[in-house]
Amino acid sequence: MSKLTQLLQEMRDKLRKWREDNHRNSEQIVDVGEELINEHASKLGDDIWIIYEQVMIAALDCSRDDLAWTCLQELKRQFPGSQRVKRLAGMRLEALEKYEDASKQYDSILQDDPTNTAARKRKISILKAQGKSAEAIRELNEYLEQFVGDQEAWHELSELYINEHDYGKAAFCLEELMMTNPHNHLYCEQYAEVKYTQGGLENLELSRKYFAQALKLNNRNMRALFGLYMSASHIAASPKVNATVKKANVKYATWATNQINRAYQVSYARLKCIHFPTFFPHTGPPW
Repeated sequence: MSKLTQLLQEMRDKLRKWREDNHRNSEQIVDVGEELINEHASKLGDDIWIIYEQVMIAALDCSRDDLAWTCLQELKRQFPGSQRVKRLAGMRLEALEKYEDASKQYDSILQDDPTNTAARKRKISILKAQGKSAEAIRELNEYLEQFVGDQEAWHELSELYINEHDYGKAAFCLEELMMTNPHNHLYCEQYAEVKYTQGGLENLELSRKYFAQALKLNNRNMRALFGLYMSASHIAASPKVNATVKKANVKYATWATNQINRAYQVSYARLKCIHFPTFFPHTGPPW
């Protein structure tokens, strides 16, 4: 294998890995992809089309409309009439803040294919970009009535409700996500944060439990660790709890404090290139 062929394969594999892992890495994708397109497009075979798409989306993130336009034109020539390419054209219009034109583009897609979920979600993203939160929430709720298993949509809806300070409905969205994927520590952590924000002793106790669950699923989740400390401290300080509950929560808060201190010590040691054990090497949580 020649050095050029090996280099091309490495660059192609790098783009594929970022695509499969759903990592944006937009600036790096633009750097790698632009070199492939400009200098080696003829050597990439059919892989070039997925690279054009990937690079175009990254170019939009980086405000590189020149590159995005080049990629779009190549895709249009290869796939005339493609709904997927029409959606990419709509995304470019969004990036240029031509929201009305972008919305018409998505309407055209939906007229041909009413089940096109990507186009429907792009229309919702336009409403969000325009600051029309109430309309975006309404559209997302209607969308989820038809596509109840879409985790991305539930998560987006929860964030919209949080922005509107409607924490009860945000919690409901996160409950749906946890039922779908109970092993996702981020969903547990975000649910705990919402319950903590709602306040009240009952919500604080629920918050502490879900921060603890997030830590059980991922003991490196520092937000959950701080959340556990904050929720346990607030419960321990509440005049409404008895001595037994107060004592238990003081223990939880103390444990969390020790783990936070240990985590910082580990991080500091790593900066000095000294090997230390990972988080929680000797003691487990007290629950």
